Amino acid sequence: MTNKNYFSNLGLAMRAGKLVTGEESVLKAIRSGEAKLVILAEDAADNTSKKFQDKCRSYDVPLLVLGNREELGSSIGKEARVTIAVVDDGFARMLKKYRV
Repeated sequence: MTNKNYFSNLGLAMRAGKLVTGEESVLKAIRSGEAKLVILAEDAADNTSKKFQDKCRSYDVPLLVLGNREELGSSIGKEARVTIAVVDDGFARMLKKYRV
């Protein structure tokens, strides 16, 4: 899957209402078990990156680090986003197949 297709599928998940964005909302989704996949921007701050890597490891949630914050935001029709959680099994499976 190319980057273009990947970001298109991310936008599709957003339109379907299967994404959560924003640091606190994503953390809440991880803690509650809703998050099936977390996507973190490559240009996230070191502290943010460490926080999400540790949280995902603790709660056994897959984490993908790819794209920059502008790419993630524009793919879902929003401004720059650093973290995105996928809360649907089907979309998570489809997006996990992508390897950077």
